[in-house]
Amino acid sequence: MLVAFSISPSGAADESGSVSEAVAAAVRVVRESGLPNETNAMFTNIEGEWDEVMDVVKRAVDAVAAVSPRVGLVLKADIRPGYTGQLTAKVERVERALEA
Repeated sequence: MLVAFSISPSGAADESGSVSEAVAAAVRVVRESGLPNETNAMFTNIEGEWDEVMDVVKRAVDAVAAVSPRVGLVLKADIRPGYTGQLTAKVERVERALEA
């Protein structure tokens, strides 16, 4: 499965209003998981089996909750049994279509 998720801390902003430190704690959990992942300006994408992906998402939320009294989570999942490597394969298919 592929999961795109965004964790938003409330009340954990620094003096400039940035929440990057709290978000970095969540991304660190994802990267240390060993699952294929990528982070962009809006979401973190992760690929793996249901239980392992959801465990990582929960631990990432817990990391943000450690520094914020309230946490928001947006999650979108693409559940397609039997397919792996889709974190890059889906993008590659679109790139090939653009080149055609």
